[in-house]
Amino acid sequence: MHTVANVLVGLVAALHAYFLVLEMFLWERPPGRKLSGFDAALARATAPLAANQGLYNGFLAAGLVWGLIAADPVGHDAQVFFLGCVVVAGLYGAATANRRILLAQALPGAVALAAVLAAG
Repeated sequence: MHTVANVLVGLVAALHAYFLVLEMFLWERPPGRKLSGFDAALARATAPLAANQGLYNGFLAAGLVWGLIAADPVGHDAQVFFLGCVVVAGLYGAATANRRILLAQALPGAVALAAVLAAG
């Protein structure tokens, strides 16, 4: 179960690293505009906000990677903390911005968190 948990944490970290790239560097290009549904003008106007959001996603990814490489109990505790942050951010984003965030962020985070907790 420990290996499954680590793989899931790694996938959530990779997902958030992808969000970082998408929001910080690709927001005004086709991948970012497809995600947001914004036209070029709105994408340009919201790019600083998206970049800030991307930076926070990068912090989540970094914390999860730290949790994977740190020795226990620190590694386990870091995974639980950062996955909890992922779930809360996903729930908040789904409630305030777009319900798709529930499936794209909160659900993967919750599944990985359950696996980490089950692995002990």
